[in-house]
Amino acid sequence: MKRIIELLKISRPIIQGGMGNISNAALAAAVSNAGGLGTIGCGTLHPDVVEQIILETKNLTEKPFAINIAIGVTDYSKELARLAIKHEVPVVTLSAGNPGPFVPFLQEQGITVMAVVASVKHAKKAEQAGVDILVAEGYEAAGINSNLELTTFTLIPQIVDHVDLPVVAAGGIGDGRGLAAALMLGAEGVQLGTRLIATKEAPFHDTYKQALIRAQGEEAIIVGRSVGRIRRILRNPYAEELMLAEKNGISLPDFNLMTTESQHILGAIQGEMDKGFINGGQVSGLISTVPSVKELFGSMMEEAEKQIKTVSCEWEEMVSE
Repeated sequence: MKRIIELLKISRPIIQGGMGNISNAALAAAVSNAGGLGTIGCGTLHPDVVEQIILETKNLTEKPFAINIAIGVTDYSKELARLAIKHEVPVVTLSAGNPGPFVPFLQEQGITVMAVVASVKHAKKAEQAGVDILVAEGYEAAGINSNLELTTFTLIPQIVDHVDLPVVAAGGIGDGRGLAAALMLGAEGVQLGTRLIATKEAPFHDTYKQALIRAQGEEAIIVGRSVGRIRRILRNPYAEELMLAEKNGISLPDFNLMTTESQHILGAIQGEMDKGFINGGQVSGLISTVPSVKELFGSMMEEAEKQIKTVSCEWEEMVSE
């Protein structure tokens, strides 16, 4: 954990995942103020919109935060990188593409660079490109995922064994037990997405939050396999339409039209579950409350400490017999 905390200048090894076009200053600032690293997901947003969110975030926190640039998703990768430099954003997370061309450009300005990876191959390439931290994401995670569909439990130790960089575990983590498990697998921190939706500071529709509270693990479904686009969302009326369309042989262009950020906003922000989808990871089955971010992080740290101490004591007793 020490490397993550020192590199990111945070007090708790918890990072917010990028949330694309539903990202906002309120939640990013709350995460940073609670000792983690808040993140603004740029998604397909225009740089002018991202700039406004950056300024709003800086007004709400003096702590470090990050922006996430999804290289293969946005048309504004270079402009967004320049925004990070202009506004002295201390951390940039790169995903959905080759981080190589951006790494020296950002690091020369003192920016810490993280890269999201989903395989050992990608992790090694990112390390060779010079990134500072790897976020290894299993396909338990919400939203767009790797077609490889490797689970967090198997992905983290494989990557840790093949790189020297600090690794953050993402996908299926939402409480202290998940944090403790990630540390035991060799990660030095965790990234949360779905769990942060159901917090008091998250300005998402209450219907979305209540759907997470009601959900069991099986409600977090995969759509897009038939067209080579893996996306994990929560089952709702619009998701049923998506699944039926796939069953009827939807084309990739039509699938893309049904899963635009506009449809995501309709579900997540406006609560129109028959017109839009809502991202949700398998960790949704663990969510039963809507705490503040500070309360969530506090309980996670306490639970992780308790879990580690309990297992350590039981282990010592077992091996001493």
